[in-house]
Amino acid sequence: MDSCKRSLVVVMVMAILHRCCSAAPVATAANQTRAPALFVFGDSIVDAGNNNAITTLVRCNFAPYGEDFPGHNATGRFSNGKVPGDILATQMGIKQYVPAYLGAELSDFDLLTGVTFASGGCGFDPLTAELVSVLTMDNQLDLFKEYKEKLRRIAGARRAAEIVSESLYLVVTGTDDLANTYFTTPFRRDYDLDSYIDFVVQCASDFIQKLLGMGARRVHIAGAPPIGCVPSQRTNAGGLDRDCVSLYNQAAVVYNARLEQEIKRLNGTAAAPPPGTVLKYIDLYTPLLDMIQRPAAYGFEVTNRGCCGTGVFEVTLTCNRYTAHACRDVDKFLFWDTYHLTERGYNILLSQVINKYGF
Repeated sequence: MDSCKRSLVVVMVMAILHRCCSAAPVATAANQTRAPALFVFGDSIVDAGNNNAITTLVRCNFAPYGEDFPGHNATGRFSNGKVPGDILATQMGIKQYVPAYLGAELSDFDLLTGVTFASGGCGFDPLTAELVSVLTMDNQLDLFKEYKEKLRRIAGARRAAEIVSESLYLVVTGTDDLANTYFTTPFRRDYDLDSYIDFVVQCASDFIQKLLGMGARRVHIAGAPPIGCVPSQRTNAGGLDRDCVSLYNQAAVVYNARLEQEIKRLNGTAAAPPPGTVLKYIDLYTPLLDMIQRPAAYGFEVTNRGCCGTGVFEVTLTCNRYTAHACRDVDKFLFWDTYHLTERGYNILLSQVINKYGF
């Protein structure tokens, strides 16, 4: 495409985006106008395929992952279909799917409306990512910096700055810090659990402040789920009956309380946030635990096993076309593999989150 035609396309896209972004406000708690883009940082819950482009064993670009994605395409999303970034972008009226920043050629529209930098297996603790050779949260910020340069070339400096400041940022990570790095490996045992939680919260705080320093203003940070009830943790530490692991859940509760308190501090005058800053803590623990404990209320039949294979240990490389067929009716299962929800599970969880917090 020659430069004149490309300029015309960009002008047309920007005109469309301007009309969309000038529409009536979405009904949110803050009554804010619709965000022009959604940017996502975090772990496998919101990775849409970034790990496909790096050398790591934490990947899922093979069947049966993606079996309910358009074209039955295993994109690198850790589920059978859409993941939370896609669902949120759809609900916000931005677009249907939030693509991974790495590993594919992105269109101008993709860059103008948001991408995910998330990397399955990472955490706020940089060691968590290093142990499995994935992107740290600082690596993700480096990619965001690179992205902003591309955005400036497409949209111009002024519009690029508006997109960065007006868009919504979703941060979902921290689970792997507790479930994998602390409880499963010996590498952070120089901390007791209480001290390690403080360390992870401080890492989270540092990340949020760096993100604000790069121009973000509307940032939603998710807490940890009930880690002890995730099927993989039931298998690892739940005994012969694979019960929920109370210690792991208690750790998540303490972590969430301290993370929420730190977000309140950063949102307040003590932290002197940039003008227009809105930080929100998002509680995933309470709604997900209710879905696990009262499955029939949500139309689920199985919440203690994943859909893939036996549902007891299969995740990432062990959830493949050879381990066994996925369950016959995926909609009856809350978990897709032993760590991640099904698309239906994510849809129900996100609907509760959106109703409570607004976006």
